[in-house]
Amino acid sequence: MVGGAIRLVLAPELRLFLAPRHRGGELQVDHDGTASLGHVVQSVGPPLTEVGAMLVAGRAVPAASRPRPGDVVRVQPVRRPQPLPVDPPRFLLDVHLGTLARRLRLLGVDTAYESQADDAELVARAVAEERVLLTQDRGLLRRRAVWCGGYVYGARPDDQLADVLERFAPPLSPWTRCTACNGPLEPATKQAVEHLLEPGTRRSYDTFARCGSCGRPYWRGAHSARLERLVADSERRTASATGA
Repeated sequence: MVGGAIRLVLAPELRLFLAPRHRGGELQVDHDGTASLGHVVQSVGPPLTEVGAMLVAGRAVPAASRPRPGDVVRVQPVRRPQPLPVDPPRFLLDVHLGTLARRLRLLGVDTAYESQADDAELVARAVAEERVLLTQDRGLLRRRAVWCGGYVYGARPDDQLADVLERFAPPLSPWTRCTACNGPLEPATKQAVEHLLEPGTRRSYDTFARCGSCGRPYWRGAHSARLERLVADSERRTASATGA
């Protein structure tokens, strides 16, 4: 096949991945006749994890196809809520998303978090455990071995959580996971955990849970009202994303 230029028209949701000079969303790309369409799109910025339908003359074409000279390709963002190959979904977050990891665990979402692993180790764990890799590292998402991943939009944890819930709409089971290690929470008597409590906590509270993995105790303390609002907001957002 003889090479030639093609034109890419990217949806507004994908334009943050483009070089500043291309933020209008339309660009002409030279094509050598051999590279796949997916390779061409990813080469200009957006990781394929963020790309949905690619349309030529209104017809969806696969990422593995080879574009023809003169093709105008309209690149859409991934559909929301996004179907996933694992149900319920399991996530793996990189070092920069620790607060998001704790909030997802609070909501009962299976969320692994790595504060030390390098990129290769993150990808290997995501593949081995069939976890969706969440990150704000675009280069990490472009790695060929990433089986399923997502770019987390937003600078603030509130915005990041909203983005993940709207994109993946995971089933929520609040107050069932340890926010520290992701282990399951189990009811615990006060006598079983009192040696782990400060004197004020022992005097003020009687209902407890404990992580079955790390042993950390939990109770509804002074911060519970704020967390309950976060849970309620998250449940409403997830229900809205699924149309429930």
